[in-house]
Amino acid sequence: MAVPAGPRAVYVALFRVFTGALITLLHFTSAAPGRVGSSAQSLLQPYDLLYYSGVRSYFGSEWANAAEQLEKAVITKESLSTVRRLCHGECAAAGTDAFHQLDAAGGSLWDLWAVHWVQRKAECLRFCIGRSVTPAAQLPVSTDIEYEFNTRNAYNFLQVVYYKLEKLQKAASAAHTYFVANPSHLEMRNNIEKYRRMEGVTEEAFQDRELENERHWVLYDSAVQSEASSDWVQASEKWKACVNKTLWQTDECRVQCEVTPRRLPEDRGVESNDALSLSLLSCRQSCVTQVATRPGRLSSQEDFLPTQLEHLHIAQFKAGDLSGAVQTLRSLLLFYPSDKDSLDNLQLYYETLGGDAESPGTQPAQEIVAYISRALEEKRLLYFGVENLDFSFTDPDLWTPEDVVPESLRNDWRAEKEKINDKLKEGEQMEEVDESGFFSGGPVLQTGVTITMDDQLMNGTNRVVLDGVMTEKECDSILQLAKAAASAGDGYRGRRSPHTPHETFEGLTVLRAVQLAQDGMVNQSDARLLHKLGERVRELLHSYFRSPPDLFTSFTHLVCRSAIAGDQEGRLDLSHPVHVDNCLLEPETNQCWREPPAFIHRDLSAILYLNDDFDGGELFFTNRDAKTITARVKPSCGRLVGFSSGPVNPHGVTAVTSGRRCALALWFTKEKMYRDMEREEAELMWAADGKSVAKKDGEEPEGGAPPARNARSQAPTERSRGRGRVTGGKDEL
Repeated sequence: MAVPAGPRAVYVALFRVFTGALITLLHFTSAAPGRVGSSAQSLLQPYDLLYYSGVRSYFGSEWANAAEQLEKAVITKESLSTVRRLCHGECAAAGTDAFHQLDAAGGSLWDLWAVHWVQRKAECLRFCIGRSVTPAAQLPVSTDIEYEFNTRNAYNFLQVVYYKLEKLQKAASAAHTYFVANPSHLEMRNNIEKYRRMEGVTEEAFQDRELENERHWVLYDSAVQSEASSDWVQASEKWKACVNKTLWQTDECRVQCEVTPRRLPEDRGVESNDALSLSLLSCRQSCVTQVATRPGRLSSQEDFLPTQLEHLHIAQFKAGDLSGAVQTLRSLLLFYPSDKDSLDNLQLYYETLGGDAESPGTQPAQEIVAYISRALEEKRLLYFGVENLDFSFTDPDLWTPEDVVPESLRNDWRAEKEKINDKLKEGEQMEEVDESGFFSGGPVLQTGVTITMDDQLMNGTNRVVLDGVMTEKECDSILQLAKAAASAGDGYRGRRSPHTPHETFEGLTVLRAVQLAQDGMVNQSDARLLHKLGERVRELLHSYFRSPPDLFTSFTHLVCRSAIAGDQEGRLDLSHPVHVDNCLLEPETNQCWREPPAFIHRDLSAILYLNDDFDGGELFFTNRDAKTITARVKPSCGRLVGFSSGPVNPHGVTAVTSGRRCALALWFTKEKMYRDMEREEAELMWAADGKSVAKKDGEEPEGGAPPARNARSQAPTERSRGRGRVTGGKDEL
């Protein structure tokens, strides 16, 4: 393509192309309504107007209209994105004739043909979008509306609206969808537990309505699970699907950057137009971060796509797909061409292939080649803007080569990379530091309880195994309670475990046990014993770990997991993968990120075992690499394991291969606001001499009117830098 000579002239010309695209498109989408015709009612309306209408109806207690308008807002926003995506594809070839003229043009004529090409594309988009969307709906929405939809606050309102309309299945679905993106929202979590206990609410209700935009994360987690089971063929297929879906999701985000209208700057000068063009490029680059951020997470997983490629080539090699492994590894080397481990692996693959390493099937994937080429072109333009136009740009990638960065910016760029590397090294060095405020070795005050293993025997910090915490009779009573009530307990209903397809899972909370006792379904004394055991454990660990004065029970869960008969042969997975209770463990970097969806308020963890008549199911502790096992604990009646909930104590559970393993899992917190309110509700029910003071199936979810506080008021104050996959954060051990 013929362009004006000189690097700066090239970049300025390219800026004009991008500026022309934005100015022309924004001009058309911001134009006066004009002739819409009689079919205006069938066109998409402004979703921000629908949302505001729904919120007004909500506060006016007009529940039916609120539900209608809020649902229309959600559907219209998604439909608008679909229209824009389809029109972008339809108009991709628009102005091709003008584009081809650029090859022969020079000087100012090149600029004229460039503007003509851009104008043709913009006209096509305007016409295409106008067929389905009203002029008002094509205008930019406010940042407040963007925030409301990014935090899924529409579902916050909808869960209350549907509850008021007695549509409990829809209320539960809205509550679950909101909670996925706001996992630290305690009120919504309590609401979900209440919905689980309500008659007529089935497990199908607890599905994420926004799941279609998160398919790459579903595939990611599924691929990790296949790896844990050493099913390399399945892992290879799932990692490949995950890579493809991640690329598609990134392209979808980039399309929305290009076709979503933006507000024009007040000053229409050249510099402000350049800034608008750069903001488009920056938006496209930021798609890397958006796609790599899980719902409910504050930060993205760094090197998201390269990490998938690394997993994929290893899975392909172990599955016997050598050509595929070479192709994937060569694709990975486009990101990190001098990585020693990758180069060594490539040499190994070449030797295994026996010299057939240059066939077309082993070349880097064209999708990755295009991805890298496009990203580098945009980065060069953006760094040019940083250097010459005082533009601010944060590079989302760690793999960006140094020669893309202008010489004048490289010192600052290197310093930033060194900070990241220092932080990673610091995480490795912090392995043995426990900042929980607990100090093991205090007295054990209960008669008959003995210390079986301490920190030294367990090769760790703030760990203990106590025996004699329960009698055989007490174990039998709680096992009987679990047998009678756990399948109808807190919503799990004996479904397959969330961690493995080879086990089923049952759970029971103290409050649910009390409610079942009042309905005559279980023994009242057994329900009281379940509550009493929690207090016994709290007092023992409060003394042994020399806890600060206030230590509150945060959650208590009677959990049974059973091996599925005939489904255990060759099993290599875990009953519960290695995790940390109050942070997100990233074994690759030895980091543990204390942010949602981890239960960051948990300070002390405990497991009280009830039986040993099963195979497997041992608790084990590891280093932060999630591989190096430092201690094992075999369950038995009355055995208590206590440990601080932070990153010094990663732990998991080996597979239960036969029988049924039951234990009481407990967590404790130093913060009163995170105490277990359900335990207090159970205590109130007992205090009322058996007359329940709690609402049952008709109880109103918290935040009934107005709704549960929105994500602004629930956002944690600590905004740590999040990385890595989620390997923990479940309500059981």
